[in-house]
Amino acid sequence: MAIEENDESVSGEISRNLDGIEEQIEQVETMLLLNGKHDISNAILTIHPGAGGTESQDWAFMLLRMYTRWCERRGYQTETIELMPGEEAGIKSATVLVSGDYAYGYLSAEVGVHRLVRLSPFDFNHRRHTSFAAVAVSPEIGETVDIDIQPADLRIDTYRSSGAGGQHVNRTDSAVRMTHIPTGIVAQCQNERSQHKNRELAMKVLRSRVYEHYQMRRREEITKLQGERPDINFGNQIRSYVFHPYRLVKDLRTNVETGNIDAVMDGNLDNFIESYLKKRSQT
Repeated sequence: MAIEENDESVSGEISRNLDGIEEQIEQVETMLLLNGKHDISNAILTIHPGAGGTESQDWAFMLLRMYTRWCERRGYQTETIELMPGEEAGIKSATVLVSGDYAYGYLSAEVGVHRLVRLSPFDFNHRRHTSFAAVAVSPEIGETVDIDIQPADLRIDTYRSSGAGGQHVNRTDSAVRMTHIPTGIVAQCQNERSQHKNRELAMKVLRSRVYEHYQMRRREEITKLQGERPDINFGNQIRSYVFHPYRLVKDLRTNVETGNIDAVMDGNLDNFIESYLKKRSQT
């Protein structure tokens, strides 16, 4: 009897070790997919709600929480650069710096439009609503990357931070908005009390967005030469999150889906991200 119990114990330990080895192999396989020029970099994550007022703004806030929890799971550090609250609920926009190895490589899988279907908590008749929010991600571009941003190409405005009342609201014009005049790209930061710190963070975001802008223009020129025109519009969602009349999260690029929507909203995104990275590497 003691021998049988010992055998079961050894068998269980072997099984657990095998599970751990398989998980490590999967992680290594995924890391091999992250071989882009900036995949290892920190990421600048931006979320914007679509049309729909409070509904979409609340959905944008839900996505912000989801990605924050995902970062916590992976041990990534997050720093809020800009957060503009909605008038009733949710957010009008958010920009977050995510620091950690391969943060950009992983989060690049999340770029696109995310669609929510649920019974609205803001509708008196509790009707079903569909909301959209867009997720954008760019790598944090260090000073070593050559990006020609001349002081004459910048317009810098300062203003007072907006947000909840109380001691956290700045009484001076410490928030900073930078506009890159040649491209019209805007970056702003209002999180810090120090205008100098906000300038530093805004410039960091601006450099990354300007870099992405020119990279995208190059890709579009190549695509045009190849005779293809990508269909880009706000209706082309990459993933649907359905809370009603059933519960399902489905990635429309890979067809990966799960009914455990609570786990997804709590940051359990790895299956979606890894599946997309694998499919992208095959194209």
